[in-house]
Amino acid sequence: MRAGRGWAGRLARMAKGSVEFVLRPFEGLPGEPDWVALKEVVPAATATARTTKEYGAKDVLVTTVLPQAWPALHRADGVILLALQTASSSGDASRDLAVALLEALEVEPGTAVETTGLPEPGPRLQDVLDLSVPFEVTVHDSFSYWLAPDVERTSDLEAAIEDADAGIIDTAAVAGVESAYWCRMGAKEFLRWAQPHDEQVVLDGLARLHAKRESGFADGKFIGYFRSSGLVVPVWELARGTEAEELEGPIAEFLPRFTAALESTEPLDANERRARAGLVARQVTLR
Repeated sequence: MRAGRGWAGRLARMAKGSVEFVLRPFEGLPGEPDWVALKEVVPAATATARTTKEYGAKDVLVTTVLPQAWPALHRADGVILLALQTASSSGDASRDLAVALLEALEVEPGTAVETTGLPEPGPRLQDVLDLSVPFEVTVHDSFSYWLAPDVERTSDLEAAIEDADAGIIDTAAVAGVESAYWCRMGAKEFLRWAQPHDEQVVLDGLARLHAKRESGFADGKFIGYFRSSGLVVPVWELARGTEAEELEGPIAEFLPRFTAALESTEPLDANERRARAGLVARQVTLR
C-alpha cells in the first residue's frame, strides 16, 4: 500500500487536525449579508476589503467568481482578487477563503490560485482582514474587471469575457437598503434580500407578516427564501416590469412593519405557525 493511502494516510491526516464546522462563517465581518449574497445570488460583483498590517495591509477585491472557478488571482497589475463562488472544501468557508487569499498574496503577479485543497485549522478571514474597512459592493454587467486595465485585449480574451458575460442575469443593488438585490430572469423580476439576523428570527418575522397577508410590497409577493452560511435570503416576485429604481420607496414603506415583526417576542399564534410551516416547505438550502 502506498504511503498516504488507506488507514495510514487517513490517520496522518487526522493527526493534523480538521477544520470545525461553522454555521455562520462570515459572522463578524463588515457586511455579512453581502458576503452571503455575493457568494450565492449575485452573478457579477466586487467588494472592497483589506488585509491587516500583519498580512501586509493589502487591498483585496472580493469578487463573485473568477475564470475556471479559481479561488483567487494575483492580477498582473498587483491587484488581489478573491472569489466567493467556489466549492468550499471544509466546514468553514471563512477558513477556506483565508487559505486562498494568503496564497494569492504569496504568488507572483499574473498568477492564479487554481486550487487550495483541504485546509488545516488556521487563520480565518476575520483574522486576516482589517475589520474597519467597509465591504462596499459594486454590481457589474461584465466580467471585464478580471483583466488589469492595461492588459492588451486580444480577440481570444475578448471572446472569453463575452462568453462569461452571456451567463450574467440582469442584477442591481437597491438603493436605500442594505444587501437587497433586484434581478430580472426571463420575463420576471425578483428581489432577493439577504438578512443580517438569525434564521429563526427572520422566519418568525416573515410568518407573522404572511399570516396577515402583509409580506408583500410594490404589488409583489413573497415566494420563499434561500438559506446559506447561517443566514436567510427572502425572495419576492415583483410586479411584471418593476425596475430596481422603483423599489426604494415601497421598501421604505415595508421596512417598519418588517422590523416590528422581526423584533416581536410574542409566541406565534396558530395562523402564524401554519404560515411558518408553509415558508419552511419553500426553502432552498444553498451549499
